[in-house]
Amino acid sequence: MLADALRDPAQQYRDVPASSEVVESSARRALLDAESGTDLLVVGARRRRGHAGLQLGLVHHTVLHHAPCPIAVVAQI
Repeated sequence: MLADALRDPAQQYRDVPASSEVVESSARRALLDAESGTDLLVVGARRRRGHAGLQLGLVHHTVLHHAPCPIAVVAQI
């Protein structure tokens, strides 16, 4: 599923290096481990009906406070 989802964007933006990896770990630990040597980490966040802004959870807070690289939190559509 991941390879299928990334196929079209990878072909459209060939000059942008990207990689993917599937790991078995907690999301917080996996993201913090993957961030070393990363230029930018992009994570999605949900918008909940009736709430202003993005709803951030434990994973978001962990990477925002402990990441050694810039973080982009984007709304999932």
